[in-house]
Amino acid sequence: MKLAADNGLPGIGRVGIWFNDPGNWWGDNGLLGYAGEHLAYTIVVVITAALAAIPLGLVIGHTGRGATWVAGLANASRAVPTLGLLILLIVAVSPHIHIDQGWGSAVPAGSVPYLVPVLFVLVLVAVPPLLTSTYAGVRSLDPAIREAAAGTGMTASQVVLKVELPCALPLIMSGLRSATLQVIATLTVAAYAPLVGGLGRLIVDGQQDLGDLRYGYPAMVAAGISVAVLALVVDLLLQALQLKLVSPGITSKDARHRGTLATHRSRVRGSRAAG
Repeated sequence: MKLAADNGLPGIGRVGIWFNDPGNWWGDNGLLGYAGEHLAYTIVVVITAALAAIPLGLVIGHTGRGATWVAGLANASRAVPTLGLLILLIVAVSPHIHIDQGWGSAVPAGSVPYLVPVLFVLVLVAVPPLLTSTYAGVRSLDPAIREAAAGTGMTASQVVLKVELPCALPLIMSGLRSATLQVIATLTVAAYAPLVGGLGRLIVDGQQDLGDLRYGYPAMVAAGISVAVLALVVDLLLQALQLKLVSPGITSKDARHRGTLATHRSRVRGSRAAG
């Protein structure tokens, strides 16, 4: 186990020692505390983004209006420099927010002016995958099903909520999982904002003194590993939730459709080879 690197910094072996020290796990500046803040921020951001994106995606998918705007938003979101936008908002917006009150360890006193830009940027990250997946899920529905539902006397809102939403749920959940993973990963840059916590705090603060055995390089690597583990655990939980929410009939229907499509493609390839 290498405890010191050739450049004088702590070696990778120090990461295991760091994890094995209970003092690094507990307290406001401990790993568990930062992980709890990271998870709390993620929940707030994803719920906010879902409340904005999913209803909008259902409406656009049902009416077909605004599809070009959805595609443009999805493409534009990939080009947004998250850290640059965050710093810009901190400089432009934070001085105009005068809220000094805090709420617990996740929102310490004086952090609100910096936390608002952070949450806004993260919501912008989470909205596109939720919006596009919801839209795609609704538009993938067979038009005959939509027409049959309307023919039974259902109103437009009933068609959306009782037919299109359940059928689009697999893709919506896929978008939710993608958005959640992006938020968990991107939250690490939120620590560049003063007084904002999360696992990124260990990474950003560790840059101040890489040689520190407790808050330097070992803590940075440990935080990176923890972010990956947190993302994996949350994704597994969302996958389990998806299995509970999505109707087995829809899942089996999709499986049969994929099987039929695969069979058709194999037949086409076989006929081409025979020809």
